[in-house]
Amino acid sequence: MVIFKRFLPFVRPYVPRLLLAGLLVTGVALINLTLVRLAGTLWDVITVQHDADKMTRSIGWFLGLVILQGLCSMGHSYLTAWVSQTVVADFRKHLFGHLQKLTVSFFARRRTGELLSRLMSDVTVIQSLVTEAPIDGVKQLVTFVGGITFLLLMNWQLCLLILVLLPLLVVVSKIFGRWLKSLSTAIQDHTAALSTLTEEVISGIRIVKSFVQTERERTRFSDQVEQTLHLTLRRAGIMAVFIPVISLLTFSSATAVLWYGGRQVIDGVVTPGDLFAFVLFAGILIGPFSSAAKIFTQIKEAQGATQRVFEILDAKPDIDDRPDAQPLGTISGHVRMEDVTFSYDTRHPVLVHLSFEAKPGELVAFVGPTGAGKTTVINLLHRFYDPMEGRLTIDGRDLRDVTLDSWYRQIALVPQETILFGGTILDNIRYGNREASEATVVAASQAAHAHDFITGLPDGYQTVVGEKGVNLSGGQRQRIAIARAILKNPRILLLDEATSSLDTESERLVQEALQRLMENRTTFVVAHRLSTIQRADRILVLDKGQLVEEGTHTQLMERKGLYHYLYTIRLNEPTT
Repeated sequence: MVIFKRFLPFVRPYVPRLLLAGLLVTGVALINLTLVRLAGTLWDVITVQHDADKMTRSIGWFLGLVILQGLCSMGHSYLTAWVSQTVVADFRKHLFGHLQKLTVSFFARRRTGELLSRLMSDVTVIQSLVTEAPIDGVKQLVTFVGGITFLLLMNWQLCLLILVLLPLLVVVSKIFGRWLKSLSTAIQDHTAALSTLTEEVISGIRIVKSFVQTERERTRFSDQVEQTLHLTLRRAGIMAVFIPVISLLTFSSATAVLWYGGRQVIDGVVTPGDLFAFVLFAGILIGPFSSAAKIFTQIKEAQGATQRVFEILDAKPDIDDRPDAQPLGTISGHVRMEDVTFSYDTRHPVLVHLSFEAKPGELVAFVGPTGAGKTTVINLLHRFYDPMEGRLTIDGRDLRDVTLDSWYRQIALVPQETILFGGTILDNIRYGNREASEATVVAASQAAHAHDFITGLPDGYQTVVGEKGVNLSGGQRQRIAIARAILKNPRILLLDEATSSLDTESERLVQEALQRLMENRTTFVVAHRLSTIQRADRILVLDKGQLVEEGTHTQLMERKGLYHYLYTIRLNEPTT
């Protein structure tokens, strides 16, 4: 019931179609019962009454009912499939949309393969239970109630022989159900782990090959497959015993009916046709019991899938708009970080009481050893995370008082790891502005010094970049990312090692483009290369999450502190 309750909002728009499917499947069940009863009558007409005219009329009715049953069956099958696939499509879109709302911290704690498994496999498991099982349940319920009714009216003593084993069937189903639930949950968990492993190895195939780890990854994959196979075979073994046991118990009842009913036919109490119909009814009742066992198994499988899927839907974004948050209008770009403390976990603070200011149009660079907190500052500025203490302001307004979308529209991020999406170069640059004309895209590419190499490709701007831009070099990917940022025309620029993948010549060209782009915009830069930060209006030197030095390049070099050390030891690049 919990599963149905959670899924009800997605099923509700299609309830009329489900009701129609239920009505049609009810018709199928009733016609099947009528056909069985008619078969018994026909048997008596042929073997006892020897009435040819009555036989012809009965066969005519039989054929008409078969045709009607086929039409009803086609109708309910199509409606059920239509609703089932539509509901799962709606739910997947809702789940994917919810994933988009969750913050960066959520994805930092999850593996991609696991999320893919929940979005695809687990949703399919739930969908079959929520949409298909109820329709099948209606059919089997009508079959069971109608069959029992016919049996009671025909011979209540024989009917009792069938019903006597019902409690035993329930007990057997409950025992097997516990095993099936445990195994199904474990199988789904292992399947998710297998998806994660596959995604990691494929995305990192260059590293795998470079470090000669193909055999190790093959072994890991094989081990994971074997574990999943072992659990799947155990479940198959239980199912192989479960269904036959249910059928055996049901057939045992039917055998007892045949023996007892046969005695009554010999004694003249019932006709051969009645016994024939009674045995057919007993056989039909196997369907509801077998179907109940199948649905019971689906419920146990869906319980684990539901828990995993709704765990995602129940997740709340760590960063969200306050009820009174207001859209951010045109800004000048005055940014302040005031006494900010932040950590990804409570044990290891990353930033400690950090404060700084960036005036409109300034270029502020962050420098420091690895782990100093530079990228974390960029994450906070973008508001991927919120400070645990202190606050960030834009033009004097706390960022938590403005809507996220309005703030994100003011920012362009060029990260260290360039992210390109499957599609063409044109599509990727337009990601910064979906309505941009092709001429505007070309202008942005020229500003990022990407136009020449793009037009040199066989398909130009229509060149497909491949998964994550695999068909392009690192420098080419980075320049496309910069063109994408230029096209967005932001007020705030965040450059996190934005030129790290460029050679010296490409970097010079991009620096010129960025220099023009940064005019009248507030820019924050994280970089190791000295050429990127020498022209900064202010350099902030971080160490262990604290601001230890601040000034221009010349001022900091004169102080001979940490910046001087980093420059002379680590940042002094050889010229080529």
